[in-house]
Amino acid sequence: MEFKKGQIVISTAGRDKGKLLVITGFDGNSVLVCDGKERPLERPKKKNPRHLQATSGVLDASSMATNRKLKRTLIEQIIK
Repeated sequence: MEFKKGQIVISTAGRDKGKLLVITGFDGNSVLVCDGKERPLERPKKKNPRHLQATSGVLDASSMATNRKLKRTLIEQIIK
């Protein structure tokens, strides 16, 4: 599956299993993901794309401007 920047994904493996994350970039064969809390935008986590499940949600650049906005947007997605 093709991932794109801003896409909301669910981690399927690792310590963050089951958490919502947002794709912030790509590094070779890895995907860089953040959640605004444990993984702020300044320190993204490298994940293998096989360990991610895509959702239909995609965030715009303004929702990913700060850690606070990113975290709030992800919480709103959980509530929906």
